[in-house]
Amino acid sequence: MSLSPQIGAPPIGTAGWSYPHWNGVVYPKAYPPGFHPLEFLSQRFNTVEINSSFYQPLKPEITKLWMRKVEANPKFQFTAKLNQRFTHSRNLEESAIATFKEGLCPLLRGRRLGAVLMQFPWAFRFTRENQDFLIRLRRAFHDFPLVAEMRHSSWLAEDAIGTFLDYKIGFCNIDQPEYTSAMPPTAHLTSDIGYVRLHGRNPKNSLGAFDRQSPARQRQHDYLYSQAELEEWGKRIERINRYANSTFVIFNNDAAGKSVVNALQLQSMILGHPAAAPQELRRRFPMELEGFGPRHYEQQALFSAA
Repeated sequence: MSLSPQIGAPPIGTAGWSYPHWNGVVYPKAYPPGFHPLEFLSQRFNTVEINSSFYQPLKPEITKLWMRKVEANPKFQFTAKLNQRFTHSRNLEESAIATFKEGLCPLLRGRRLGAVLMQFPWAFRFTRENQDFLIRLRRAFHDFPLVAEMRHSSWLAEDAIGTFLDYKIGFCNIDQPEYTSAMPPTAHLTSDIGYVRLHGRNPKNSLGAFDRQSPARQRQHDYLYSQAELEEWGKRIERINRYANSTFVIFNNDAAGKSVVNALQLQSMILGHPAAAPQELRRRFPMELEGFGPRHYEQQALFSAA
């Protein structure tokens, strides 16, 4: 399957890039001089979601550094998660808002910021109070391209979708484990930005939770999408991308580098040719990444250029 050339392929990438468990799997075990994980990923993907902004505001000098690391890829755009103090604690102090905006401004001015994701917990259901708060949040960050991820299915109500449309808030279409009133897979577009987040379908964990009974605190994102599941989402993404100005597809199943595996697979399905996968990742996922070696990638690149 591939998207029509006039539509263009959506940027596909991972949620975050700074994971110690990716060393020796996605990245080299020992970084060579000058190596940077973000630069490494930008050679293979056209987007990545900044997840550290969810926990603390970014510093402008850091986002400027990140921009330099991806400058070799003119198509690359970041997305970033809004800080949890706004979405979860509902703290809309002007000073906090200003500090958060300051960190993202270099990306916005440099046209490297594709979207800002407001990630809400499952408990954030569609009520009049929560609807009003969403509107307040939209107005507080009116100068940024906002997308909202709702994990409770009540936000599929007609009035809820109407709020997204009226206030030009992008709808984040998600894939997640099944549980009570969980948001099902969708293909909604409520602004000019399409957004898809694939969390995995690990039934042992609920979104955002850890197994606190285990010393290892197993992450919920330990899931590898099958070819059939990726094709299923590929059809939804194509529908979204047909009408969006830009569409972002983010894999959040980072355990064992599986988000990178699935992002490479889906990207290959859409583009019609693979990117070069890291050697150790190919060794660990030989069936999924067959044909993703550097030699095959170079041959495809030469064929495309011709």
